[in-house]
Amino acid sequence: MLFSMGFEAQLAHPTPERERQLILDCVDQAVFAEEMGFDRIWAPEHHSLKWYAHMSAPEVFLTYVAARTSRIRVGHGVVLMPFKYNHPVRVAERAAMLDLLSGGRLDLGAGRGATRQEMTLCDVDPERTYLEVEESLRMIAQMWRTDAFSWDGELSIAPHPILPRPVQLPHPPLFMACSKVDTVRLAAEYGVGALVLGFDGIDEIREYHDAYREACASRTGERFVSDRVNDHFSALLPTIVLDDAEEAFRIGARGQRFFAESLAHWYGGGPPPAQDTEDVDNVAEIAAARDRVVAKLHEANVPVTPKALSTFNIDHAYGSADHAAGFVERLRDVGVDEVMLMIQMGTVPQDVCMETIRQWGTKIIPRFR
Repeated sequence: MLFSMGFEAQLAHPTPERERQLILDCVDQAVFAEEMGFDRIWAPEHHSLKWYAHMSAPEVFLTYVAARTSRIRVGHGVVLMPFKYNHPVRVAERAAMLDLLSGGRLDLGAGRGATRQEMTLCDVDPERTYLEVEESLRMIAQMWRTDAFSWDGELSIAPHPILPRPVQLPHPPLFMACSKVDTVRLAAEYGVGALVLGFDGIDEIREYHDAYREACASRTGERFVSDRVNDHFSALLPTIVLDDAEEAFRIGARGQRFFAESLAHWYGGGPPPAQDTEDVDNVAEIAAARDRVVAKLHEANVPVTPKALSTFNIDHAYGSADHAAGFVERLRDVGVDEVMLMIQMGTVPQDVCMETIRQWGTKIIPRFR
């Protein structure tokens, strides 16, 4: 089982000065993660999502982290691959450069960038996102196999060399962001790893994992995007771990409230996230927000599904090291290949992030080696 960390670069009360410090804090966390025995970090690409994600150029962030480290893998998880976000050739060039400079430590994931905010910023057609993500993956898987790459599909490219070449030939390992069962199955059919957001808890992750493994077992290979298959399943686990378990839960609940409300703002049109919540009962506020979503869905005559309420679940690894290790044991029993920790949430102080990384590195990860 592998252990990694994900960075959205979330920020309450964003100002230029606080934003600069946030990015540097994330670098410090990533460098410390290598020291503490983590296997990988992930940084997703998002645009214009104030509060929720200030990681608009993760390839630059990851390159800086790679220069500060020697072992930990750097996951570009994910690149937004619809063409108007990123031309596939430019994705490949940047990926190869990072793979080269890191000594072959890059993992490359694909995503759609499905918020209205991001799509309108870059004039992306929401009806074409799945099609363009698939074509980008297929193109990247072929680009360094010949001296002159050409393509005839949704995009047409006359023969050109794609330079530089990555260390990991024919391409770095490929992944895809998965937030529902259909995309998990699609990742399996493509032959790429699944990066799963399982906020509803272990049962949701088990459902996604079983769907992925079943699709891997039943696929014919016709939809593989590459002949290098990557059947890797990574599951997200929100966590704050301190010696004071009650304090860890309090900080974790507050952080997850910020995460849930900022996510709901950009993905569902809710209000901006509450930011001054240090002295508030955030557990009660999360429950109240959940009830408001249920009422809104009932009013719109829309079925209430676990997925719609998943980010309001606070039964995560917030507490002591033993409590967090229990979640890892359950994920191990499910069969996940990698536990991707979400520590950096918009209201979590830097010292708490660093202490959580230390607790995982000294008290939890060694139990599963």
